[in-house]
Amino acid sequence: MSIAWWKWLSALTVLITLIIGLKAPLSPGIPAVSPDKLNYGATSVTITGYNTHFEEASSSLQVWLKNGDAIFCPYEMAVVDENTMRVSFSITEVIDGAFFDLYLNNDVDGTLFLPMAFLQSGMEVGLNPDKTQDCRKEITVTEAATYDFPNQPILNETIRNILVHVPSWFAMIFVMLLSLIYSIRFLNSSKMKFDAGAETAAHVGLLFAFIGLATGSIWARFTWGAWWVSDPRLNGAALGVLVYLAYFVLKSSINDKEKSARLGAVYNIFAFTMMILFVMVLPRMTESLHPGVGGNPAFSQYDIDDNLRLVFYPAVIGWIGMAVWIFDVRYRMTKLRYRELLGNDE
Repeated sequence: MSIAWWKWLSALTVLITLIIGLKAPLSPGIPAVSPDKLNYGATSVTITGYNTHFEEASSSLQVWLKNGDAIFCPYEMAVVDENTMRVSFSITEVIDGAFFDLYLNNDVDGTLFLPMAFLQSGMEVGLNPDKTQDCRKEITVTEAATYDFPNQPILNETIRNILVHVPSWFAMIFVMLLSLIYSIRFLNSSKMKFDAGAETAAHVGLLFAFIGLATGSIWARFTWGAWWVSDPRLNGAALGVLVYLAYFVLKSSINDKEKSARLGAVYNIFAFTMMILFVMVLPRMTESLHPGVGGNPAFSQYDIDDNLRLVFYPAVIGWIGMAVWIFDVRYRMTKLRYRELLGNDE
């Protein structure tokens, strides 16, 4: 039997997005500065770049700090290599915030930005003076004309994981919704094939949920320093998985197949509601490390640029298509295995 075109397209989309996700270069960025505190008076710091071209673009290099409306430029700069430079600042003005944002611009890399790069130390905090340093009028902001993925602080290379971690959760929610629809159809018709469809979809949904949990745990290890943290979104995802595991425990604990199917269908409606509540609703009401939760903006607002968006959305569609394909194969296998139980209600 020939495979529907959308199945091949889904598989091809997932493969292509994974290849692009691994091969596309990361845009230039500033992963680290040392020291990360500025003292009152003169302070020399080392700026470490990533995929940068400090030597190549040394003639166009500009560095400045921003604190509120005040701008501070270095009095001395020295390029060490393509990814390292030393800069000296002299800050003797009263400032109004605890942190300085770092900006670096050149003709090759464009404008690089590291928020809250430096913490003030030993400075008097107050209102900004009306004046700022004269270099403000000399500052230019440019964009590098290359195809690459955004280089975000902390995330760095791990931002590629967004092409697996997030689509897996979209696929999970989609097939869990499919499971809910089959449960409702069973309650309306009492046809066992709909119960088989609900259970199969829930199995596939858990597969993608475990992929999401695994990739999220790996991501957390590299960005937060721990495999798991007590975070509302992470805890909600774990609870959502446990709710669906309870669905299978409930169904397997009842010997009467029809009664098991009916109770399972009713519980499945509850399970989907609780999963959405745990994963999508409650975490957004509290502060969280996870993007898209509480006061932390979602990826679409600050991490996904146009380049990554061109790969991310097809990846979501491809993963959902693959989830439906897996469900379709397993559903047909289930109907063959339990043909006697399902009878002629197909």
